[in-house]
Amino acid sequence: MAVSVPWLLGLALHGAVFLCGIVCASALTVAQGEFGGQCLLYGAVSWNGSALVPRSFSHVSLCYFVSAVSVVVALCCFAVLLYSCCTDEPQRSRACLTFTLVVAAVILLFLLISACILRAGMDVLCASIMHTKQLASCQEAERKPWVSYRPTRFYSNLYSAQASAWVNVFLWCLLLAWLLIQQRREAPIPLLRHQDPEWSTETEAILGGQPRRS
Repeated sequence: MAVSVPWLLGLALHGAVFLCGIVCASALTVAQGEFGGQCLLYGAVSWNGSALVPRSFSHVSLCYFVSAVSVVVALCCFAVLLYSCCTDEPQRSRACLTFTLVVAAVILLFLLISACILRAGMDVLCASIMHTKQLASCQEAERKPWVSYRPTRFYSNLYSAQASAWVNVFLWCLLLAWLLIQQRREAPIPLLRHQDPEWSTETEAILGGQPRRS
């Protein structure tokens, strides 16, 4: 099965996106599990004198959305990898590449939205934790007692999810660039017309400079 270097590069990018998507969804799910399935993003926390008290959570669908985007993108990349293992490098038409570019751009938009949700949601949560004035950093909340919950790595998991999401955005940008290059490579070569000056040059070279009869 012969494949080109650009095609191998594309497969490597798909594989990296697959791994990042799985890490993001898994880390976020584990963080939710430490709080009984609640979504910590944009949450609010207070201090009751001896422990941290979760005052509010975001709707669970917000975390589900972020996880779903990561899982769907990961599954798409896995499908591409699986298909590539069973066939040679495909010769796709320009129209097919254009459609793929549009789909990839839409996916990039969803990945960017998910990454922004994770970033902003963590910032709001950490700002609420720091507002209690009992901690020097947001990560220290992992070592503090919580009312009704016993989280031990919620911040680390949220940070891993956020980092994976942004790496995914970067990798998908590279994948878009790779698709653009593939589209340029598959661009049809324009044919010379009778009126083009190149036509006369090529004709004279073939005919040995003899003038054409009208």
